[in-house]
Amino acid sequence: MTATETPSTPPSSPYRQTPARRVLAFLRNTWRGLTAMRTALVLLFLLALAAMPGVMLPQRPLNPPKTAQYIAAHGWWGTLLDRLQFFNVFSSVWFSAIYLLLMVSLVGCLLPRSFEYIRSMRAKPVLTPRNLSRMPHFREATVERSPSDVLAAARARLKGWRTVEREEDGGARSISAERGYLRETGNMIFHFAILGLIIAFALGKMYTYEGQVIVQATGGQDSVFCNSGIYAYDSFNPGLRVDGTDLTPFCVKINDFSAKYTAAGEPTHYSSDIEYQSGADLQTGTWKPYLLEVNSPLRTAGDRTYLLGHGYTPIFTVTYPNGEKRTQATQWRPENQTTYLSDGATKFDPPGVTNAAERRTKELAITGLFAPTSFIHGGILTSTAPELNNPMVAVDVMRGDLGLDSGRSQSIFDIDQSMVADGRLKRVARQNLAVGQSITLDDGTKISFDGVQQWVSLQVSHDPTQDYVLGFAIAMLAGLAGSLLVKRRRVWLRVRPADGDGNGTVVQVGGLARTDQAGYGEEFTRIADELLTGGKRK
Repeated sequence: MTATETPSTPPSSPYRQTPARRVLAFLRNTWRGLTAMRTALVLLFLLALAAMPGVMLPQRPLNPPKTAQYIAAHGWWGTLLDRLQFFNVFSSVWFSAIYLLLMVSLVGCLLPRSFEYIRSMRAKPVLTPRNLSRMPHFREATVERSPSDVLAAARARLKGWRTVEREEDGGARSISAERGYLRETGNMIFHFAILGLIIAFALGKMYTYEGQVIVQATGGQDSVFCNSGIYAYDSFNPGLRVDGTDLTPFCVKINDFSAKYTAAGEPTHYSSDIEYQSGADLQTGTWKPYLLEVNSPLRTAGDRTYLLGHGYTPIFTVTYPNGEKRTQATQWRPENQTTYLSDGATKFDPPGVTNAAERRTKELAITGLFAPTSFIHGGILTSTAPELNNPMVAVDVMRGDLGLDSGRSQSIFDIDQSMVADGRLKRVARQNLAVGQSITLDDGTKISFDGVQQWVSLQVSHDPTQDYVLGFAIAMLAGLAGSLLVKRRRVWLRVRPADGDGNGTVVQVGGLARTDQAGYGEEFTRIADELLTGGKRK
């Protein structure tokens, strides 16, 4: 080779990096990095961090109106968060990616550790070190007993330890003992429980469902709710594998509702006397009583029924010029959660009108405000407390086309404002009414405010994995306690005949703690004292 020549790697050299080898090396290094325990801990931290927006920000699947209000109130910032899926965190792409990577990382970490754990559990305790005096804990003494007696006493004292007895050169015999394997067992249980918890949550997202419904608290036919399908709910959030056609059937009937408040109007207790049917009771018509409270849900048929809140339903009766009457009770929503000042819309179709065009000119809507404890200041109705002390309504009576035949969905709490803007729905009266008072329209129609009834808001939750989640959570705590409290330690005993006349036995005891925890020095001292004194403590 001349001075200007440079060595080159032959084409057949195993060190030549072909594209395929580079790809394989990249995949291998990526897999090693992903399955490292450090990566799993980082992903677990990121998952907890990613869940924080789901707690701090309103979530669209749970409360769409509040989410829309938050976006509108925060302008471009709210729009940006919406595009980044911060209002649907637990179904977002980035949360799902962290979740999936964490699951893969845990599986990759635990598989090799499981094999290593099995090998260590089946392995015998390590050989007795040649020089026991170098161990952190060491004792030596010459006793008058024979080696066989010393070993017999050691076997009895080390009962419950994993031990192995060996013959050594020069006539010496030794016992290797180890204890604290439950530490690693607890560590494995903890990590497998985390994996099980993640899988259980993922399966729960697929097969769970949650629905909210408002039910009148009168004990009548309008106070019965049956879990017969998604159309029985006001809002329904199904899992990925739930289509709403195979819900577990049960029924609840709301007999009444009671609430207790502080002097400032803050609620202290909600309760409702209900009855329910499930299973065979649906065939026999048997109703079972239950006291439904905020922190005491009804658990039946694998579902949980929660009491979320309540509100008021004003009752109106419309007497038409021909003498026909229509009574309607539609729930109104609280706009002030402290005083329960509520708004809503109670809608009526005219009786006996078969012509669609004529009917659309005579529909009525009673809108406005309801005050459970009324107070009028400057002609404006407001409420001072949430209790029903002096209920009143401030109504706007709208007449015309309510848009019920337009094919568009419409909230029961509002009227279609586009009909008002087009002049097809007009206000024909406005007045404050107490219970028993009425108002007469220009065409002779009479509207009376007859009274108030209460409604309750229920939430039905179904999660077939909740028992598994609880079990894995308990396993996590048990495994963590085992890995933190159990101490891994070793004891070695060597006996050999004493030099000289052959009377007596030289006993050496060494100890080593596999983990740096306080307390093993005292335990080793007790063990060594008993082994050196034949079971008698000094």
